[in-house]
Amino acid sequence: MTPSTLRPAAVAGLFYPAAPAVLRKTVQELLQGAAPPAQDRPVKALIVPHAGYVYSGPIAATAYRRLHAQAASIRRVVLLGPAHRAPVRGLALPNWTGLQTPLGIVPVDQEGVAALQGLPQVVRSDPAHAAEHSLEVQLPFLQVCLGSFAVVPLAVGEARAEQVAEVLERLWGGPETLLLISSDLSHYLDYDTARQLDAQTAHQILACRIPLSHDQACGATPVNGLLLAARRHGLVVELLDLRNSGDTAGDRARVVGYGAFALHPPQGPNSPV
Repeated sequence: MTPSTLRPAAVAGLFYPAAPAVLRKTVQELLQGAAPPAQDRPVKALIVPHAGYVYSGPIAATAYRRLHAQAASIRRVVLLGPAHRAPVRGLALPNWTGLQTPLGIVPVDQEGVAALQGLPQVVRSDPAHAAEHSLEVQLPFLQVCLGSFAVVPLAVGEARAEQVAEVLERLWGGPETLLLISSDLSHYLDYDTARQLDAQTAHQILACRIPLSHDQACGATPVNGLLLAARRHGLVVELLDLRNSGDTAGDRARVVGYGAFALHPPQGPNSPV
């Protein structure tokens, strides 16, 4: 890949360490500090926060730790997050063939991109990705946890839950495919109010009850699409962690909420991922 075909890291040194050795150590320490799963149930999808690692890293790590048992089988990550920096009508793919972080290059899965051809809600937009942190901050965690994989990165703007679910269905795949939704929860409420609202949101996610509003989650649009698809596939949602920046590294006057959720296929000897 030439530099012109790569998306350079935009928030290295801001949301996470820019030095490769420090970044890898930071992610490893976050994973080691996360509670191990009580049982190794297959994971089809994760909902993970996307703030700076000092704020949401411990919560994100509880989700990524769940991938340990199946890491060797995951080869494609379908990564959806809200578009914070540029307006998007639909779901935006970049034109780049690889995404760069201090830990290396993550290739864009061209087969996955091709599978989305013909969907009118899928567009191309490099500006939607150029400065977007919601997708980028997930990549170092994935690089440490999975090793070799490709990604289908989608910055989600104005779209209906059904449109997001249709994209996920096109890319659903089997055990080789992980669906990953990047979303924080409530924003800039006081600590106690945020805890109450985030608990209600978590209850709604556990029940796959939509729609979530953008007051509940900045990534409400992709979360709603995932929950719609999850209902159709009978996925079971598990709450892994629910905290906010007042619990990690911020004051409690104005906090941001973070939740980590794993979505599992229904249990049974022949249940597909």
